[in-house]
Amino acid sequence: MIITLKDGSTKEYAEAKSIYDIAMDISEGLARMATAGEMDGEVKDLRSVVDKDCELNILTANDPKGLAALRHTTSHVLAEAVKRLRPEAKLAIGPSIDTGFYYDFECRPFTREDLDALEKEMKKIIKEGHKLEHFTKTREEAVAYFREKEEPYKVELVQDLPEGEEISFYSQGDFTDLCAGPHLMSTKSIKAFKLLSSSGAYWRGDEHNAMLQRIYGTAFAKKDELNAYLEQLEEAKKRDHNKLGREMELFTTVDVIGQGLPLLMPKGVIMVQQLQRWIEDLEDHEWGYVRTKTPLMAKSDLYKISGHWDHYKDGMFVLGDEEKDKEVFALRPMTCPFQYYVYKAKQHSYKELPLRYGETSTLFRNEDSGEMHGLTRVRQFTISEGHLIVRPDQMVEEFKGCLALAKYCLETLGLQDDVTFHLSKWDPQNRKKYIGEPEVWNETEGHIRSILEELNVKFVEDVGEAAFYGPKVDINAKNVYGKEDTMITIQWDALLAEQFDMYYIDENGSKIRPYIIHRTSLGCYERTLAWLIEKYAGLFPTWLCPEQVRVLPISDKYHDYARQVEKELKDNGIRCSIDERSEKIGYKIREARVNKVPYMLVVGAKEQEEQVVSVRSRYLGDEGAKTLDSFVNDICREIRTKEIRKIVPQDEK
Repeated sequence: MIITLKDGSTKEYAEAKSIYDIAMDISEGLARMATAGEMDGEVKDLRSVVDKDCELNILTANDPKGLAALRHTTSHVLAEAVKRLRPEAKLAIGPSIDTGFYYDFECRPFTREDLDALEKEMKKIIKEGHKLEHFTKTREEAVAYFREKEEPYKVELVQDLPEGEEISFYSQGDFTDLCAGPHLMSTKSIKAFKLLSSSGAYWRGDEHNAMLQRIYGTAFAKKDELNAYLEQLEEAKKRDHNKLGREMELFTTVDVIGQGLPLLMPKGVIMVQQLQRWIEDLEDHEWGYVRTKTPLMAKSDLYKISGHWDHYKDGMFVLGDEEKDKEVFALRPMTCPFQYYVYKAKQHSYKELPLRYGETSTLFRNEDSGEMHGLTRVRQFTISEGHLIVRPDQMVEEFKGCLALAKYCLETLGLQDDVTFHLSKWDPQNRKKYIGEPEVWNETEGHIRSILEELNVKFVEDVGEAAFYGPKVDINAKNVYGKEDTMITIQWDALLAEQFDMYYIDENGSKIRPYIIHRTSLGCYERTLAWLIEKYAGLFPTWLCPEQVRVLPISDKYHDYARQVEKELKDNGIRCSIDERSEKIGYKIREARVNKVPYMLVVGAKEQEEQVVSVRSRYLGDEGAKTLDSFVNDICREIRTKEIRKIVPQDEK
């Protein structure tokens, strides 16, 4: 058999060999570093036997797929340590994830002290250097094995597998776990790991199931890589919007109000208002949108026409009971069917299209309680929603326009480098989830793919992520901890016009079905605010800052001049305040910095006499004395152009 390696070279063998043996034949050093293999594009365990011609890539922890194998093995070491220290704990699942690994257990909660003790035990296990052995059992044998071990979650996992399936196991010393792999050859190959945190997690993510205890950890091939990641994690904690947003008094949450229902505080409201006014003016004045305002709820009849009742009911807040009540309502999870009836209120000619409807829409989605997080995953939120009713021949250009608008918004906010583009497609293996015929899906997905390729937009394709009525472009971003969320969506819909009997009159007087684009220009305002907090660590561009200038009189004698300065600033629409406390000026400056105010204007005897202000900023530090008119002109231009200025670190000022 001929093995083609990653560099194009080949190895020829007369008999079957394991991937590990092939790695040893190439280089003993490579075999030591190897964590898995990739055979014809499929990740395989090092123990896997190669018995035919193939392309083979030996993976190490320098490759994300190889690193995943290292982390997966570390999760098994964690599980063994838990069983040693807490024999009564029940094992659930323990996969690798983008940032490391986790393992779920049924047991009492873990403290930081518990995690430290587990780390110590894990180091003992690693030092023992047990080889990981792979073997299989029949489904019946696997069920019997885990019943004897009193591991109910493992029993459930095995029972979910098809009858006749060979069940994969890995053992390391006295510890055995249900697992498909891949894994390292020995626990001794784990060099650098850290247990990070613990939290509650519902079994299989379902709030109706048992609450388990999840331990998160991470692992790397080298200690310096681990240390760099831990430093990055500390920086992430400082930027975490859930922490920083509360400290800055942008938002809060209250248990008696409910999960996923954040309260925006005055400073947070100012930021959202700035974003909302900008987007509405941008859409209406520059991109040809007309504004609608539609109800927050509707009868179930509306959602039955759209298909949401059949495909999305579990994600909706339903008011009433269909079996008992004459009318059942639901809070809206989207605005599209409402705007369709705005369109249907009159007959339209082909000359009127495209019609671009925009709405600042408050929506409601019944997210699982385990998914709630700060402002990024909430149950009530507001988005820059829009629906374009277009002729089929206009669809491609209008879709490009929606992409251009989204990219412009990202660039204005300085977020364009933080996103990835996804073509979210249907899953033909899950027909119940979608409406329409395969031909329509293949055609519309092809159009979006061609558009992205023509615009030189790098993208990945995600099967099963489409809306039930059409494919879409999802523009995603990661939070400071690496979790990805969708920020902006643009959807191609060639199906719902039929269900709502929407049409326009063409040049021949015939009724023609329009196409529809569902899109956001900026997405959810709450999620965008979270994104901005983390991106800028609270040091927002001046135009977005809740407080843009703070006037700092050196003493009480200069309060009148400070108020004169404040009035001039406010007359020019600049958000400002005066610090009139009897504190030293150094203290006032430091506090303004802590409050993340971009500009400080110090006023004293010299400034009052010369009718100037001494400017300090986060951008240039001490900028010296300026006339008030000069400062106002500069900051107004910065606000008007939404300039993003480079911030000078505090110790460089």
